[in-house]
Amino acid sequence: MPLPHSLFRWVLPLATAAVLAACGGDSNTSEKPVPAPQIADGTRATVALLETSDLHSNIRSYDYFKLAEDQSYGFERTATLIQQARSEFANNVLLDNGDTIQGTALADYEATVNPVSCEQTLSMYRVMNHYKYDVGTLGNHEFNYGLPFLSQVLGGGLNVGGVDPGQKCKGPEFPMVLANVYSLKTGQPLVQPYTILQREFTATTPDGKTVKVPVKVGVIGFTTPGIMNWDKRFVEGKLRIDGAVETAQKYLPEMRQKGADVVVALVHGGLSSVPYSATMENPALHLSKVPGIDAMFMGHSHSLFPDRGANPAYTMEGVDNAAGTIHGVPATMPSFWGKALGVIKLELVRDAKAKAWVIDKSKTLVEARETVTERDAKGKATAYVAPDPKVAELVEAQHQATITYVKTPIGSSDFRMSTYFADVGDPTAIQIVSQAQQDYVARYVQANLPQYKDLPVLSVSAPFKSGYGGGADFTDVAAGPIAIYNAADLYLYPNTVYAVKVTGSEIKGWLEGAAKRFNRIDPAVATQQKLISTFPGYNHDMFTTPDVSYMVDVTQPVGQRIVDLQYKGAPIDPAASFIIATNNYRATSGKTFIAALDGRSTIYASPDANRDVLIQYIKQVQSMTRAANGSARSWRFKPVAIAGKVVFSSGQDKLQLAVDAGLNNIMLEQQDDGSGKNMSLYSIDLSK
Repeated sequence: MPLPHSLFRWVLPLATAAVLAACGGDSNTSEKPVPAPQIADGTRATVALLETSDLHSNIRSYDYFKLAEDQSYGFERTATLIQQARSEFANNVLLDNGDTIQGTALADYEATVNPVSCEQTLSMYRVMNHYKYDVGTLGNHEFNYGLPFLSQVLGGGLNVGGVDPGQKCKGPEFPMVLANVYSLKTGQPLVQPYTILQREFTATTPDGKTVKVPVKVGVIGFTTPGIMNWDKRFVEGKLRIDGAVETAQKYLPEMRQKGADVVVALVHGGLSSVPYSATMENPALHLSKVPGIDAMFMGHSHSLFPDRGANPAYTMEGVDNAAGTIHGVPATMPSFWGKALGVIKLELVRDAKAKAWVIDKSKTLVEARETVTERDAKGKATAYVAPDPKVAELVEAQHQATITYVKTPIGSSDFRMSTYFADVGDPTAIQIVSQAQQDYVARYVQANLPQYKDLPVLSVSAPFKSGYGGGADFTDVAAGPIAIYNAADLYLYPNTVYAVKVTGSEIKGWLEGAAKRFNRIDPAVATQQKLISTFPGYNHDMFTTPDVSYMVDVTQPVGQRIVDLQYKGAPIDPAASFIIATNNYRATSGKTFIAALDGRSTIYASPDANRDVLIQYIKQVQSMTRAANGSARSWRFKPVAIAGKVVFSSGQDKLQLAVDAGLNNIMLEQQDDGSGKNMSLYSIDLSK
């Protein structure tokens, strides 16, 4: 198939280097292959493979929601780590693992507010071009803005439904590889499945001489099949996504046949121990068992691997955090938002008899190098690497334009909206979102779906920022003027509004799924028990309306916690039908809540982003009040006496917010919870 023009516009640092593309099976050069020179047996070459992942367009160390610097993330600091690694390792390859172009207000500005033209390079790619990335792959969020936009920013030429394949634009000056996503129009991969970089590396012969040697590094990409659900409105009928394992089994032998000395897998997915399926979101554990992968880079899960702390996140069979391997394959996952750089050092040894490079596994080094340079005794980060000033220079105009955009006023509020205590009942940052979604869907149903006009329309939302990243990772909108950046803080993601039709019984099941946010509490235990589980806060869907009320009994097992569920003061009818306003992610991939949330219950797949709907609603309301827009608490914990204390962590010095929200059963236990993340430890009296 014709490949995007930008995928071949790549200038290598060595005049003799070439990229061997894989989509047609031929090199992209018409020259005859040059016989490999004789390389002395035992010659050694050290090669460093460097990875970024899930940058999410966090180019600057800047929070557009708070209009303030945040030194804990940003590619401008990762760039410093890249420069350091390149100084350390003369032979290096720089790779990106996707979820690169979406995630900040700057990304939204360039995609939807003032879209970049075909003659402009997307800011994230402009910066990556400067740092001479070698290869990248696509994550699920690359598809958030639609296939025409993706094609344009990649340089044009995607041959897929709804896209002009003849378009040529500015894009990344390095190839994108993605093996398991196919265009239904052509039956071919959306972009080239793999590429083979032909490099000249510095090596040392057994007698100590320094020589230049050719090494072919093959890079193949995989992404998560969840795209077919999450961005269904853009890709349905246009793309097919195959399983990572099957795809690897197809292409890895081909890459070896074409001379790849080293094969690197870019996997936009993490680690899961569930049995393998072609549609699984995080297949890296299973992919590592496919023969032929020499190094594996992971992403998507926003985690750190290897994790050499006391309590690593991944401990399943086959995972070795100390060695940094998965079933013996060296692997990294460099956190997210530019907080770390994955580094895999391989030492290649020449086997002259076999005319091949062999990896000396005893010399392999695997690291996830964080931007943090100092921590205090409790593990709290106190210093970070300095940013590379060149990054700010490259994007200054777009950075300032984004700041101007997000400062645009749209309304006012007489109360502070935050998620510091959303997990325990504060609705201040949740209710306005649900009201906007409910209003939007209700009006659409009345105007366009007469068959549903008599059904109640409700809405759920969740605290998207609930402390996962530390004390600053909470929604916090001050009382007073409300601007666009505040709305972006209230609704973090570029999701779109979906409406689903479910029964009263399914609503209960949905809430039971959301209640996984809480650990099971034993009333007889006299020691501290943690209330909050590892279940993500952004999945803690809740109602915030006077029409619905229910209690959560955290002393019961998962699936048996929702009690006294009522609609308008009466027990909810299990057989009654309701319309729920939510987002595309939940409506199409929420089957872990209830089976109906696999897309089958969707009655309206809106093209409008939840955030834009929220902005329009605030413009309509103009003056928000706590009484009307921030006090409807639909749920409470079922009262139960606990022998010991039930505790949870939240931001420091925030207790007054709980009091203001009417949560009088919260107490501060420790100003510093010991996590090193600027969090305090609070307790909740569940008997009240």
